[in-house]
Amino acid sequence: MPASSASTPAAVVPTATTASPASTAKQKAVDAYLGMWRDVAAVAITSDWRSPRLAEHATGDALSVLSRQLYADHYNGVVSKGAPVNSPVAQSVDSPYEPKTVVIRDCSDASTWLKYRADNGKPADDKPGGKHLIDAEVKLAVDGSWRVTRFAVERTGSC
Repeated sequence: MPASSASTPAAVVPTATTASPASTAKQKAVDAYLGMWRDVAAVAITSDWRSPRLAEHATGDALSVLSRQLYADHYNGVVSKGAPVNSPVAQSVDSPYEPKTVVIRDCSDASTWLKYRADNGKPADDKPGGKHLIDAEVKLAVDGSWRVTRFAVERTGSC
């Protein structure tokens, strides 16, 4: 029998799309930002301002602010229970090709993350928590990780 001249179509193999450096940086920065708040919520249960966990996702001014706040809570006999609910959005990157800084904006809901007296478990104050606008800067560290370097939390009800 003569060989057929019709060729079998080649299998279609989907090509993997590679994310741009900017979108990869944004995702890693958001992951670091969320990691920082998970770390803080976990450490705030005991107000352990010396926990090495704080430095896993925060450095510089951000780490200093977190440590000082936790120290103040410890000193005042206050712990936190619950966790914030974050909704971060990467607003900008410093470079589309080799990003090293990402700016994040978040409307964080702290209504289920409240302060309590460590000695008796009663609420530390009558503040109900609420939503706070947070602006944060996340930078690429020399070890290749992303860490929050600074952040600003606005008053309750700011978003």
